[in-house]
Amino acid sequence: MTTTTERSGGATAPPEATARQHGSLTGTGTLLRFMLRRDRVRLPVWVLALTALWAYFANAIAAVMDAESLAGMATMAANPVMALIGGPGYGFDDITVARLLAGFYVLYLMLGTAFMSITTLSRHTRVEEQTGRAELVRANVLGRHSQLTAALIMATLMSLLVAGLTALVTMGSTIEPAPEAGPSLLIGAGIGAAGLAFAGIGAITTQLSAFSRAGSGIAGAVLGAAFVLRGIGDMSTAQDGGLSWLSWLSPLGWSQQTAPFTLDRWWPLLLSVALAVAGAAVGYALQARRDLAAGVLPDRLGAARAATWLSSPLALAYRLQRPSIIGWSVAMVLAGLTFGAFAEPMREGAADMPEEIVSIMGGADGLLEGYLGFMGIYFALIIAAYVIVSVQSLRGEEQGVRAEPVLATAVSRTSWLGSWTVVTAAGALWLLVLAGIAQGLGAVIGTGDWSLLGPVVLGNAVHVAAAWLFLGLAIALYGLAPRLVGLVWIVFVYGTVLSLFGEMLEFDQAILDTSPFQHVGQHPAEDVAWLAVGILTGIGALLVAAGAAAFRRRDLTTA
Repeated sequence: MTTTTERSGGATAPPEATARQHGSLTGTGTLLRFMLRRDRVRLPVWVLALTALWAYFANAIAAVMDAESLAGMATMAANPVMALIGGPGYGFDDITVARLLAGFYVLYLMLGTAFMSITTLSRHTRVEEQTGRAELVRANVLGRHSQLTAALIMATLMSLLVAGLTALVTMGSTIEPAPEAGPSLLIGAGIGAAGLAFAGIGAITTQLSAFSRAGSGIAGAVLGAAFVLRGIGDMSTAQDGGLSWLSWLSPLGWSQQTAPFTLDRWWPLLLSVALAVAGAAVGYALQARRDLAAGVLPDRLGAARAATWLSSPLALAYRLQRPSIIGWSVAMVLAGLTFGAFAEPMREGAADMPEEIVSIMGGADGLLEGYLGFMGIYFALIIAAYVIVSVQSLRGEEQGVRAEPVLATAVSRTSWLGSWTVVTAAGALWLLVLAGIAQGLGAVIGTGDWSLLGPVVLGNAVHVAAAWLFLGLAIALYGLAPRLVGLVWIVFVYGTVLSLFGEMLEFDQAILDTSPFQHVGQHPAEDVAWLAVGILTGIGALLVAAGAAAFRRRDLTTA
């Protein structure tokens, strides 16, 4: 039998040839519509949540801040700790509510928008490849770069929506005098620019590893480094030091350097746009050099036979979390040493600080301990985020069909989930102890007082109870349904806002006490509340037990 194939008339070219003919962006619009359909809930939740947080800041601060309170905030801004939390405080010498918002609170909207962009890029690129869905989609007429392009457009759209809505909220807030349109738009543009910059960074990091967790972790590390660099630079600015230039190395710092309602500079945002464009270009170049579902960084080949210590679910959980723990450990050491090194300059500058600051930090004699105690809470906030991210990784193990083969053996669901929980809990304690050691050594190097090391380590370590509470809550929600784990971030943001800004907003003590980070005490400035440590740990353990019971009763969710 002879078969003749005609290329004219009704013949159809292969999808690969059609894609080459139309270019590497073929199908971008179709993919974008599909992404919008998938994120029909996620997109409005992200955008409206960030907008609602900004609306709360703008209207709550306008309601509670009178002239006396604003003057107190202006004096507090001279404290390097406040510069670390909020920023350089442009215009605080003639402070208004609008300048307070722009110079202190907008940073946390930038962090949220950056995290939104990172997760959006990972969700719509690397996760699709890791689960095998991208291979099915690319079997159709689809350009090589269409998926990355659609994901970048998606992240850009979300950032622009946040920017526009926050600008409108600023103009419509109860701030007196009413904010002008130009500076209000600049606030929104700065928030959106941070999202664009980290969308560009995410375009690069999603190409590096074959696993979404690693790519998102690298992008998260860049975000953390940007926050630390900005913090060090702003702390140095508050002390008239020589490291203020570090703020200009951070995409977060670029948005803050616009100084809305004071300098009203638009040009620093060009740096964020340039980073977004350069990141996208590098992402395209890296994607062209790798295979589908592969990473630019080569996978390290393992041994032909597994080590004997890997024969238990606990060892497997440790092996999977080890790269993350190592990365977080390096970050904690660097951050601890850096922030500890600022202890002695703060004590030396106590005579030049306003009395309001000195009293808040424990008085002239306890200023050093007050600063070190506050940093214990600061590190606790960071480690609480670590445990939430770790539990969210379980969803990837389950959906990526890597949990099912393990559970098909003699490993029970309780031991699998419990092992991951134990490693995460131990990792949280390790990271806080490591941060305490590094911070204590940084303080010792500056002061020469070795008696600070032990109390600082203890002051950091006891805050693990709050982190374990978040671990328990995340495990409980994961046991019910993996998609619910994201709700923990709402509780985390609530606790963070109360811990960092509650006293400034003049909240009642009853409201402040609803934050898990408020109960342990700021040791060495305060005694450790061991009863609170036990209660928080006990609640976390009960939540873990509830999560394990729920996990035993539900079906696995796979891709």
